[in-house]
Amino acid sequence: MFTGIIHELGSVVAWNTSDDAARITVRAPRAAADSQHGDSISVSGVCLTVVDQGDDWFTADVMAETIAMSTLGTVDVGQPVNLELATMVGDRLGGHIVQGHIDGTAAVLEIEDGSAWRVVRFSLAPDVAALVARKGSIAIDGVSLTVSAVGDDWFEVSLIPETLTATTLGARVVGDRVNIETDILARHVERMLSLSGRPTTERSSS
Repeated sequence: MFTGIIHELGSVVAWNTSDDAARITVRAPRAAADSQHGDSISVSGVCLTVVDQGDDWFTADVMAETIAMSTLGTVDVGQPVNLELATMVGDRLGGHIVQGHIDGTAAVLEIEDGSAWRVVRFSLAPDVAALVARKGSIAIDGVSLTVSAVGDDWFEVSLIPETLTATTLGARVVGDRVNIETDILARHVERMLSLSGRPTTERSSS
């Protein structure tokens, strides 16, 4: 479980593929020092498990489904990634509840700079459009953000200077793709609504 507050900008040092999976190694002094084998780390919004580590790096396996659903399949050596360690019980919930189970990717459509912020518009796929609401929460590349505006096939977020400098979002340009994760509460509400009209016996046998 994560909160979408980025702890560190890491750097990809290796990406090794096999037939149906891959292994990623990230240079991340803080994350490596504060984690151990089996721990979960959010890598640009994707929850991965540490399988090996050194003083300033860690390695994780990436399944085929994750490669297909996320931007990790196009990662380059040297590319920066947002990193967040799993939340500890008792920590402040600085963002919102983030699982690291992304819904897919979105493309940067427009960027508008203000005096002290940047508004970025992203594409919105039909299968997740109902889960994104104005002033609701969304995680983009693992960063907890508030939706400032939304349309049928797009949504916008406003990025403050801290987010622009402390995460990879400040370097995004039109055409880039990002990982998105919708709010877990919205997912559960959608599921409940989809079952609300079905008979109890049918629901219990599903």
